[in-house]
Amino acid sequence: MQWPAEEDGRAIGPILVTGGTGTLGRLVVARLQNAGCAVRVLSRHQAADGSDGVEYVTGDLGSGEGVDAAVSGVRTVVHCAGSAKGDDDKARHLVSVASRAGVSHLVYISVVGADRVPVVSRADRAMFGYFAAKLAAERIISESGVPYTILRATQFHDLILTMAQAMAKLPVIPTLSGVRFQPVDAGDVADRLVELAFARPEGLVDDLGGPRIYDMAHLLRDCLRASRKRRLVVPLRQPGKAAAAYRDGANLAPDHAVGKRTWEDFLAERVGLI
Repeated sequence: MQWPAEEDGRAIGPILVTGGTGTLGRLVVARLQNAGCAVRVLSRHQAADGSDGVEYVTGDLGSGEGVDAAVSGVRTVVHCAGSAKGDDDKARHLVSVASRAGVSHLVYISVVGADRVPVVSRADRAMFGYFAAKLAAERIISESGVPYTILRATQFHDLILTMAQAMAKLPVIPTLSGVRFQPVDAGDVADRLVELAFARPEGLVDDLGGPRIYDMAHLLRDCLRASRKRRLVVPLRQPGKAAAAYRDGANLAPDHAVGKRTWEDFLAERVGLI
């Protein structure tokens, strides 16, 4: 494994991980530390005192506050910070600073289907606006002049579980008819992001999907069985072009099912949590 941004055999500065305290980011941080890298984390809240060997910088990518300090002296950034909306604004603030600071590699995690799920109506934006924001962030990064790598992944196991936790509170659970998911383990995605961070910028790389594809109803019923709950699962056909794209598999990557940890393995470890 090569150090990123090497000069005379030495790494230049720490590697910055945005969203380094989140589900994916904390796994990326741990893997970088295990590889012997100095790591800096940009977080909206002071997460730790640094006793874990990580340098924490408090800032907000949404507003741009604290980003200059986080990027200072950094040559490689792994951009994991994301939310239900506003990823385009976060990318815009990050690349503006990264370009001025001379960052030589920005690695970004996006979502499979960002370019295939059309978000045109108000209803589409309400349910699928995340895809539009991710695609906008990709474009901002690719047009910034900062050397970059973009990895699109399918939905994380954790996201499916969180969704099921919320829906299991309902007496009747609606499910999108004809919709399938290809859940991938966050650890598998973290492994790939670190591999990419140690490589040269590659632009848009192959998608990363989980090892199996499931109907949405199947995943929900798995979660209900695991938590010993009984609920009626009712399929509903969602209108709109975005939902139609989902039914056509725009969110799937069957040719890139390279994730190792299965949904069943993940759920078995989390039995009783929903």
